[in-house]
Amino acid sequence: AAKIVAEWSERSGDNAPQPKISIGSDAIVGSGQLVESIDPSRPGIVAARFHTASPAEITQATECAANDPSGWREIPARERYETLRRVAQEIRLARADLVGAAMADAGKTILESDPEISEAIDFVEFYASTALELQTSSAFEAQPRGAVIVISPWNFPIAIPCGGIAAALAAGNTTILKPASDTFLPAAILCECFWRAGVPREALQLVACSGRDASAYLLGHPNIKTVILTGGTETALRILEARPSLDLLAETGGKNATIISSLSDRDLAIKNVLHSAFSHAGQKCSATSLLLLEEEVYHDNDFRNALIDAASSLTVGSAWNLKTKMGPLIRPPSGDLARGIKELEPGESWALMPRDLDDNPCLFSPGIKWDVQRGSFTHLTELFGPVLGVMPYRDLSEAIDIIHETGFGLTSGLESLDDREQDEWQRRVQAGNLYQNRPTTGAIVLRQPFGGMGKSAFGPGIKAGGPNYVVPLMHFGGSDAAAEEIEAPDKTGSKLNDAPELPALSSFWQHLMRRDSPPAEEVRSNMPASDFARLKRAVLSYDHFANAEIRQQHDTVQLVGQDNFRRYLPMTHVRIRVAQQDTWFEIFARAAAVIAAGGRASISRNPDLHSAPIAALERLTQQWAADLEFIEETEEELAEAIRSGQVDRVRYAGHIEVPECIRTAARDQFVYIATDPVTPHGRIELLWYVREQSLCIDYHRYGNLGFRADEARRDVL
Repeated sequence: AAKIVAEWSERSGDNAPQPKISIGSDAIVGSGQLVESIDPSRPGIVAARFHTASPAEITQATECAANDPSGWREIPARERYETLRRVAQEIRLARADLVGAAMADAGKTILESDPEISEAIDFVEFYASTALELQTSSAFEAQPRGAVIVISPWNFPIAIPCGGIAAALAAGNTTILKPASDTFLPAAILCECFWRAGVPREALQLVACSGRDASAYLLGHPNIKTVILTGGTETALRILEARPSLDLLAETGGKNATIISSLSDRDLAIKNVLHSAFSHAGQKCSATSLLLLEEEVYHDNDFRNALIDAASSLTVGSAWNLKTKMGPLIRPPSGDLARGIKELEPGESWALMPRDLDDNPCLFSPGIKWDVQRGSFTHLTELFGPVLGVMPYRDLSEAIDIIHETGFGLTSGLESLDDREQDEWQRRVQAGNLYQNRPTTGAIVLRQPFGGMGKSAFGPGIKAGGPNYVVPLMHFGGSDAAAEEIEAPDKTGSKLNDAPELPALSSFWQHLMRRDSPPAEEVRSNMPASDFARLKRAVLSYDHFANAEIRQQHDTVQLVGQDNFRRYLPMTHVRIRVAQQDTWFEIFARAAAVIAAGGRASISRNPDLHSAPIAALERLTQQWAADLEFIEETEEELAEAIRSGQVDRVRYAGHIEVPECIRTAARDQFVYIATDPVTPHGRIELLWYVREQSLCIDYHRYGNLGFRADEARRDVL
């Protein structure tokens, strides 16, 4: 660590690195404006200099990505996998330089940047493995989508761009990285790791440009269909406003809360909250920004004094000082953060007033606002800095309501030793990552896949670092005959039974197969034989994947002292939108998939659409009455239903253009529209009807495992 500080602190000013952009096969000095990145720890000291790309150079990059001159999309999956394994090793070897670049360009301490590099390595290894599994499956053909743009932020300048690049490349796509201008230097060093390992420069290009140029020339290219974004909610909305049909996979903002119950370990809660709120100066989308205290805790002066004392004792300073616990902001506070860090709203008071330090406009001590009012600016606004708002609550139900009023749903924390409170919180809180009796930051690949709900996410709800993340980056098709094997044997190694196990699907299957049932006879008489065969295979596949994956929670790692559950929340307000050209299979299979996933749906069609498949499906699924309804509505009426919050997912069959009014309503309400072709494979189709959620629980107290001490867990070396 001392060596990194000594070497990289000298690479500044006149000696600052000058990273280049990479267009096509060439690393070049961009023809755009000169950008000087300033070290947040040292006012006025230049950490890096680079030129942005001109509009012509950006257009050249998009054409290259679309045309794929290196043939990356045609390379055998195994070869891509081996290349990415070499990338992971190159990142390991570049750890010191990546740490130094993050200190210089982002003001991240070594304690913050070192785990980020480990996360980047995990991303590369894990996505290479999961993509290979899908691409070599005998059940379907997995093909890349084409060209993918990765837009990454400055607060995690290594792990987040690396995750996006690795997923896109592993899926077989050509990729363009557009990193935040504040942290172009670590992004350039990261890309060098990919290129040294054998990823062609034409397959991974590096572009620096303004947000305006990115929107006009990078995202505006007609061959760019898919974007991976980590950034602000407003950024995602602007992107979709400019290109409504863009396939946007975005992790956006968060206004995250930790609840401290009167039945908590209060000293441990303070420790966890300090880490959650003030690590990296609060500049994490997962950071705790609200602290909700049960009234007994709120009025406990000993708790308040201990919280204030602990926060004020944090060592705040330059990232180059190895004793620093909390480093600088990326830039001087402005906008919402400036208001939040300098002003009080009505009713608030400073329990701990933040101070600017060391004549550095980027350096602030922690701030704690007491008695934040419900519905106030501090309650509802993402501040992205070292400001913690404290609010009281009467009971847990009220606390959960306070959380949901923000509209965000990224992370949420609970400090309580009461299993009844734990159960209620786990059941009700609408957030992507739940943390119980531990900090709300620091998600680890596979252990805690990361991603949010509500205003914290755009896309299908598939989490980064999870086994399904690469699925939306591929197209799936191929032989339906292979689907007869239903993709996997059961746990005993034998073939699956030829009837579903789920009660709803089993009943549907029996009705479908009965010879003395008029509705079933109607279906068999009118549905094309090929569609009927595909439907039978689909129902069995959906049933298997639902039982094996969707309807269970999974703890893959099984650490001693910590539960890490991956679970799926079924969509309960799905609109299956039917068009005139939809086949019998496409209509029936979507309905079966929703029921298999445990959700509820409405079969939606225009009033002037007369569909024999819909009529037959309605007669055949009377037993699904509570979970499947049939409605007639115009496009405008569907858009209004989305705007009024009656829809949380729309599923088209994939072969029609989604009307603009529906796309606009869905964008404004953060509703995902799934338009991929309907597939008989549960491994793919069922993902469109669920949201993923991670639940992480520290079940030990100070190393004491309690009644779970004798539980069988994974061996730890």
